[in-house]
Amino acid sequence: MTSSYSAEQIQVLEGLEPVRKRPGMYIGSTGPRGLHHLVYEVVDNSIDEALAGYCTHVEVDLNADGSVTVTDDGRGIPTDIHPQTGKSALETVLTVLHAGGKFGGGGYKVSGGLHGVGISVVNALSEWVEVKVWRDKKVYAQRYERGVPVTELTAKPYKENRTGTSVNFKPDPQIFTTDTEFDYITLASRLRELAYLNAGVKITFTDYRLQLLKSDQPKVETYEYKGGIREYIAYMNADKQPLHEEIIYVQGERNNVQVEVSLQWCTDAYTDNVLGFANNIRTVDGGTHLEGLKAVLTRTLNAIARKRNKIKENEPNLSGEHVREGLTGVISVKVPDPEFEGQTKTKLGNTEVRGIVDSLVGESLTEYLEFRPSIADAILDKAIQAFKAAEAARHARELVRRKSVLESSPLPGKLADCSTRDPRESEIFLVEGDSAGGSAKQGRDRRFQAILPLRGKILNIEKTDDAKIYKNNEIQSLITALGLGVKGEEFDASQLRYHRIVIMTDADVDGAHIRTLLLTFFYRYQRALIEQGYVYIACPPLYKIERGRSHYYCYSDREKDNLIRHEFPENANYTIQRFKGLGEMMPEQLWTTTMNPESRTLKQVEIEDAAEADRIFTILMGDRVAPRREFIETYGSKLDLTELDI
Repeated sequence: MTSSYSAEQIQVLEGLEPVRKRPGMYIGSTGPRGLHHLVYEVVDNSIDEALAGYCTHVEVDLNADGSVTVTDDGRGIPTDIHPQTGKSALETVLTVLHAGGKFGGGGYKVSGGLHGVGISVVNALSEWVEVKVWRDKKVYAQRYERGVPVTELTAKPYKENRTGTSVNFKPDPQIFTTDTEFDYITLASRLRELAYLNAGVKITFTDYRLQLLKSDQPKVETYEYKGGIREYIAYMNADKQPLHEEIIYVQGERNNVQVEVSLQWCTDAYTDNVLGFANNIRTVDGGTHLEGLKAVLTRTLNAIARKRNKIKENEPNLSGEHVREGLTGVISVKVPDPEFEGQTKTKLGNTEVRGIVDSLVGESLTEYLEFRPSIADAILDKAIQAFKAAEAARHARELVRRKSVLESSPLPGKLADCSTRDPRESEIFLVEGDSAGGSAKQGRDRRFQAILPLRGKILNIEKTDDAKIYKNNEIQSLITALGLGVKGEEFDASQLRYHRIVIMTDADVDGAHIRTLLLTFFYRYQRALIEQGYVYIACPPLYKIERGRSHYYCYSDREKDNLIRHEFPENANYTIQRFKGLGEMMPEQLWTTTMNPESRTLKQVEIEDAAEADRIFTILMGDRVAPRREFIETYGSKLDLTELDI
């Protein structure tokens, strides 16, 4: 099996030097996202082996020393001498940028890590890397430090006829200066996603970090889904009410492009959640595969609606937004020569993919729905209902639509706007109630900070149709103040009046609830607002501690306890003030601790795992009580609701 994959198939394009100088160019950032990206790059290599048909099991271990080991049962990285470099193919792959079996040398038909920079970048940005390769009844080993080999490639006989690769690496604290600790949940989400996208591949995830364990037993999870993306849809819709029990599944291949689509509509959802993947990479910015799917869904369902006389001759077609209301979908394409935007690969650009998706899905979906008229009718009835609700809401929509130059839309009276008109400089604080609003208005920098007080708890958009959304005063104020367009329309960042939207609520359970309602609004109404990084959460202090003439602000109980334990003498006199709400803080205090860009802490809201975010929003904010009760019973004792983050 291994003979078809040898050193000649590893093609060399350039050297490795730039990576340590500009790591952000290769992994996005040197923060948590870039740190976890190292693991994804190594795992993607193993998954590429699985796509090529040579790997069935991938093991990912978080070790006690802070390193990660990724082991697979693929063919093993070639170890013979590379004709171009004179080094072993293994060393070439690990030390030369753009060296790999993914550039047309016959090593791989389809690959996620198309730039071939993956494992060499991991090597360059690690304190050390130890690689083992099992091939030809031998085990090969070599160690690298900060991208440089420090041992020769050794080979020892191996009794079993095993093949595969093991990469053990420790991120370099010189590069990842803030944190080198891996987050279990972040990695588990991605590994689970990969198992869904590659039916039959088994991924075992083990955490050996004893400081995180209550017992001596490591935490082990295994992800293996024979049903692939059908099981992914079932997981995402577990707490929703499906419109049809059977999950629609389409699979096909054309011009070497493989297409898989899974669809299920739900009765209790007013938005759609369609995830796109290209070569296992989640394309958060969409691309031609998603465009093709959306176009074919709209065309096919309109054609069936007319055929079944659901839409009369003189009536307009249903729009894509109406057809997709309540839809959960996954489209996964495998493309031999993918065109992505940059190394972070967030948008697929291959123009041919749109047509392939359109024709493959169109044929299969039409045939599926024609043989199941009851499912077709249920989907169409929901779409027509959505169309009618949209018509009913049209008048209300016009009230909040950002007006053209010819007609002016008054900003809400309670908005204290900033003086600058440049959205890139502007930020708006969404605060609860007039008391906090008063402190914030007095404490702010009027030049670039706007304040919008919201009365009470805004509408729960998870349970609400469009007509009610647009009639709600607080929602209207929010949409008008921010300059948002209409729900479902393409997000237009140029219309946004502020590039930092800061949710600033009290540090209590009520504040956490209001924050969750606002996040639900942004996530369901205009998800791109979060995905493009415009939404933030303010972090006001919980305590003010005074000792003599000195005072300290603490943002958590742990910070307060540490300060008292480590900074104060044993019998020191001090007073503690617990801020019950923002309104209790003097304007100057609020500015210093929470609003001043020089001293504040803002959390940017990110959604790494869209499927999990969607599921959690449904559980916490949806109509069904049983899943919410189960969630609270399971996690309630572990969660501090004032610390609830998405």
